[in-house]
Amino acid sequence: MRISLLTAVPEHPILTATEALLAAEGHVVEHLLPGRTAGPAPLADVYLLKANTPAALAVARRLEGLGARVVNSAASTGFCQDRARMARLARRAGLPFPATTELPGLDALLAHGPVRRPLVVKSRRSRRGNLVALVADDERLRELADQWPGEPVVVQELAPSTGWDHKVWVVADRIFAELRHSELAVGERLPSQAVGELPPGWSELSLSVGEVFGLDVYGVDILDVGGAPLIVDVNAFPGIRGQPAAPAALARLATGVAAGDISPRVIAGTPGIG
Repeated sequence: MRISLLTAVPEHPILTATEALLAAEGHVVEHLLPGRTAGPAPLADVYLLKANTPAALAVARRLEGLGARVVNSAASTGFCQDRARMARLARRAGLPFPATTELPGLDALLAHGPVRRPLVVKSRRSRRGNLVALVADDERLRELADQWPGEPVVVQELAPSTGWDHKVWVVADRIFAELRHSELAVGERLPSQAVGELPPGWSELSLSVGEVFGLDVYGVDILDVGGAPLIVDVNAFPGIRGQPAAPAALARLATGVAAGDISPRVIAGTPGIG
């Protein structure tokens, strides 16, 4: 089988480990670099969309238009880049997700008046190096507004939690997880911790995210809020570092889709979730 990795970083650990497993089984693995090559013809048996840049999504859409199998789809990957749309879809689907307000910039939040309770502000567009910060007072808000002029944002109330995020990764029906010290925590970041088992119901919740967002490879950030789960982020095709069994799960998914035994998920029609 021909399996193509659509990524600007072919040497990413999970991709290199997955590629080695696929090559050992006799499959041909190709690298399709968005923006630098239009892709070979004929089509590969499956494309793994690791990149989420506009150039990568454009290539994936073109391939899908030609009938290619793409994991995850361009539509689902792009949807997860917009945190406002993500929040609307999650809440509409009944997933536990914080109330989210979208604003054209932090100046608009300043205009609302004094900060009366801790807030979490994030760039509306999820990307490497984006804004994710805790705002506890007006001084911090003004500082961020100066640092991020004109940056569209989403705003959420800070949820009371343990200070640790459950990082859950899903590859098809396989679940991997660890505890990661919150990037909003005050003071030194502590090392991640292994997770034996997720709390009851959290595995099913994590799997339902894939159904809602049309994802086969994804990450879910979950907070423990008084024993109840609160989803605060969904990521399409994350790195899944430190999980030795993840490359084998990804290789099985790739070959299953390539053989036609597994149908890649696609995001359902989402009227009103613009």
